[in-house]
Amino acid sequence: MAQNTGKSKITKKHTAIGVIFTVLGLMLFAYFVEKAGPAEIFNGIRRLGLGFLIIFALGGLRQAIHAICWVMSCEPPDRLRFMDAFKARLMGESLNMLPLGSVLSEPSKALFIRDNIPMTARISALAIENVFYALSVALFISAGAVALLLSFPLPKSLRYASFGALVTVVVIVPLGALVIRKQLRFMSGALAFAGNRGLARQKITNVLPRLRTIEDRIYGFYERNHARFFLILAIEMCFHVTGVIEGYITLSFISAVAPTLLTAFILESVNRLINVVFKLIPLRAGVDEGGTATLAKILGFSTTTGVTLAIIRKGRDICWAAVGFALMIHRGISLRAAARESENLAEEISSTDDALAVSAGESA
Repeated sequence: MAQNTGKSKITKKHTAIGVIFTVLGLMLFAYFVEKAGPAEIFNGIRRLGLGFLIIFALGGLRQAIHAICWVMSCEPPDRLRFMDAFKARLMGESLNMLPLGSVLSEPSKALFIRDNIPMTARISALAIENVFYALSVALFISAGAVALLLSFPLPKSLRYASFGALVTVVVIVPLGALVIRKQLRFMSGALAFAGNRGLARQKITNVLPRLRTIEDRIYGFYERNHARFFLILAIEMCFHVTGVIEGYITLSFISAVAPTLLTAFILESVNRLINVVFKLIPLRAGVDEGGTATLAKILGFSTTTGVTLAIIRKGRDICWAAVGFALMIHRGISLRAAARESENLAEEISSTDDALAVSAGESA
């Protein structure tokens, strides 16, 4: 990882906000655990027993699916190896355990790659993979909302929330498809519009060439890889299918009520929504327990089962984060260094402007 002596862009104010979100999440977590009953939760975890190894393995498989899609999003002449992508993902995801870690997690993955490929290629491939994942999440959440609305009687507030999520996805997905198909310069165009009106003009002037280069790579990828486009999307959907299987297996161990694939599917789709909305809260502490407990009750399970399911998911994430931290220690990377390099990723890229221009020309 490159050395950078620049000042941290995460100020004390940002840190305070991160700490506040974390503390609020922990307070919610404690409240829902106490409400569900610690003894009952412990009994559920004990019933899972060695079944947790299956949950742990499925968690690793889900990270591997993301890594495969990242590798497939990297175009020749650059080549990203699977194990490098997999390890980089684990190290990057481990930062999500920290306050504001979600801000640092994504850029850090590109920095953790050891392959000797240009930083722009790493970031472009990661950005493309994220586009596929976002599309798969939108489709999965909308399918879950439809299944929930059609299969179970809902309280008015939850029904409105489900309709809202469904309508949002129905609007965003076609718009996103239109932006990609028409190759609309949505991000760079919006920034250029703001810069022309005097809003952070100098910063926008510096950022625009690099942003346009990444847009060129994303749109160029679509133009050159129509067949691979749908294959990557299908593989991304396997991430969600694995989550449904994981939920079904967990419920089979901990719940007195036999689960179905439908209930596991709905629970996982709501979990995806919670992950998107409450990304700034480490481990979605508290909100995951509350949301899963509420939905579990509607689906015929006990609220204790919902809280236990959410806690087991946290246990899986913590275990894989420990693997990520161990990889960082093995590489001699400290958390402070990883955070600093992630914040200054833009500066690392800007130091290779000439390489970016050449790379953009080769990809055109």
